[in-house]
Amino acid sequence: MEIKTDFLIIGSGVAGLTFAIKMAEFGRVAIVTKRGVMDSNTSLAQGGIASVFGKLDSFDLHIQDTLASGDGLCNREVVEMVVKNGPDRIRELIDFGVHFNLREKERLKDKSQNKDPELDLGQEGGHSQKRIVHAQDMTGREIATVLVKHVKNHEHITLYENHIAVDLITCSTRMKRGLITTTHEDYCLGAYILDMQTNTVKTFCAPITLLATGGAGKVYLYTSNPDVATGDGIAMGYRAGATVANLEFVQFHPTCLYHPEAKNFLISEAVRGEGGILIDSAGNRFMGRYDSQKDLACRDVVARAIDSELKKSGDDFVFLDISHKNSEFVKDRFPNLYKKCLTFGIDMTKEPIPVVPAAHYMCGGVVTDMFGRTDIRGLYVIGETACTGLHGANRLASNSLIEALVYAHTASKQAAEDIKAPLNLESMPLPPLWDEVGTTDSDEAIMVSHNWDEIRRFMWNYVGIVRSNKRLDRAKRRIENIQKEIQEYYQGFKISSDLIELRNIATVAELIIRCARHRKESRGLHFNIEYPYRDDNRWKKDTIVRRPFIG
Repeated sequence: MEIKTDFLIIGSGVAGLTFAIKMAEFGRVAIVTKRGVMDSNTSLAQGGIASVFGKLDSFDLHIQDTLASGDGLCNREVVEMVVKNGPDRIRELIDFGVHFNLREKERLKDKSQNKDPELDLGQEGGHSQKRIVHAQDMTGREIATVLVKHVKNHEHITLYENHIAVDLITCSTRMKRGLITTTHEDYCLGAYILDMQTNTVKTFCAPITLLATGGAGKVYLYTSNPDVATGDGIAMGYRAGATVANLEFVQFHPTCLYHPEAKNFLISEAVRGEGGILIDSAGNRFMGRYDSQKDLACRDVVARAIDSELKKSGDDFVFLDISHKNSEFVKDRFPNLYKKCLTFGIDMTKEPIPVVPAAHYMCGGVVTDMFGRTDIRGLYVIGETACTGLHGANRLASNSLIEALVYAHTASKQAAEDIKAPLNLESMPLPPLWDEVGTTDSDEAIMVSHNWDEIRRFMWNYVGIVRSNKRLDRAKRRIENIQKEIQEYYQGFKISSDLIELRNIATVAELIIRCARHRKESRGLHFNIEYPYRDDNRWKKDTIVRRPFIG
């Protein structure tokens, strides 16, 4: 089955939804999402959006905080663009109908005097000023709910839920039994998409394709990410020949709830921003031994500090304590966290919360320019799937949503121009329909579940918060063997959503390992005990990876 559209968007987080709304003015838009439209990292984002609105704040301060967090690898031009465009993107969300917390809740925006509403700004680790715009502790869900409403009400946008992308299609795509080969000098023509309800593969054709599939937290055993975060966009972009970079920089959030019944539940950075402190099992504060900012240090510092404390004590978790703050303030500022913790028998107004680090955010991804364009024509990538140069070696807290919004805006401006004069698709070979001749239904589902579990465990143990050459070499050997098994399985059996996701996490795991083995220093989120120091003379540069040419 072939479906033609002007803009194909793969992913339904804030990046993809915003881009879709903007592009619907210029043509037909198809949004493909592999679960429900609200199943994304955006919906789970608690803390907020970093942007300059405070009287004591400035663009320069936000820029400097971002550069400091990025540990020497941020692209300053990108940082300046995102920071300076941030307030306008927040205002745009307010115009869409997003309700952020106001300092005076009854005060509304006075458009006649062109004044901003008095936003209630929070502070998080790594920020020198209060600049976190939030909607209680459910900012992402508020934004996603409003954007989804706009998407569903737009006549030019078609939403395909329970559809999972298999691979991108380029003008030189050749296929046999689902095995795709491309050159690097390609124009993207769309993607193969598996309809999970009918188990059929559809060919989506579009002159402009956007990858906005989010991150890859499920590559690791412990993650704050939802089950959909399997690195699909990074894997597909790499297989199609796009450049990827900096995948060694995996951000581990310091504070995920530790409880046998809690799955992927994040304790927001904002808790420490509002006065929460980290303590060990004896009730002692420990962050002062690791950083002068103590509990407000950047995430990589805090995650390694907790990892160090756990290794020394043998404990399974540390505690985050905000019980010394006024209980009504805690309930009002963190209503979702408060209610969720209560379901596990934890009253955060009276007792500390048990927490552990967990894989949270990918600072690397598919390389783009300042308009979201990749080195494959017609292919855009934005959001966590992209490596824009904003985050460098370590993302500053709450910079991800603002990056997604700004890049959705700049990409939409460029795509609106590109759609006016696309490449002559008539002169290109027609995209081949999906070929599964010779394949059979799977009779070894255990291979998928076993390899999925093995990848996530050795990535956590060998390519986690603290790394070594020996651990990375072990991980390399394991992923090579697993990749061979997956390829044989993929060639012989009909695809399923589980197999697609396994193939993608294996690809991303391999790329993370390759990047981590290449960088012979410790910088930002990458810490190797055999190279414990930053080396600007040799390694102040991005780690660039491209798929070997297949002729």
